[in-house]
Amino acid sequence: MSCGRAVQKDSSIERLSALLRRAGSGDQRAFAELHASTRNRLRKTALSVSPSIVDLDDLLQEAYLKIWKHAANFDPERASPITWMCTIMRNTTIDALRLKQVATTDLDEALWVPDAGGRDSDPFDYDLAQPIAAGVLGRLPRDRRHLLSLAYLEGESRLSLSRRFGVPVGTIKTWLHRTLASVRADCMACAAGAPAPQPHP
Repeated sequence: MSCGRAVQKDSSIERLSALLRRAGSGDQRAFAELHASTRNRLRKTALSVSPSIVDLDDLLQEAYLKIWKHAANFDPERASPITWMCTIMRNTTIDALRLKQVATTDLDEALWVPDAGGRDSDPFDYDLAQPIAAGVLGRLPRDRRHLLSLAYLEGESRLSLSRRFGVPVGTIKTWLHRTLASVRADCMACAAGAPAPQPHP
């Protein structure tokens, strides 16, 4: 990560931390700014748990209510603000799915959101890495890019994907997991300044 990006990331962390502190003191204006700054990120977190969520706005409202109530308890020494908030969003989504007895076979993907139980161990700033991610995705085989698009942009179910690709559901899950792991590893390598990986076989 370049010095400029590191400074930008630190500035973002400080700004969100300050907003959380003010929200924890009952500052509604700070909370509104916090909401506007993080809503897209929390939406992505919820969709990583279940891409076909139909009541996403309700879940976001519930998660932000929890954030508002517990903002005063946020500890910047334990996690970054966005990690802490994404963990609340993830857990809120998982709890809602379980209450509805919805199949949660993809809940393991929620573990991609760092846990706020310790320090933020993921140094990769996803908000600053859009060009890197685009390059990595561009090097994927066409069928894997298509698979990711159908699963995470169009919300197609694993069962539907298994029928489309003519393979068992378990194979679809394996493909998605391995492809996401590969993309993430390549993004991390690029962010660290390593040579760009070669196209995936």
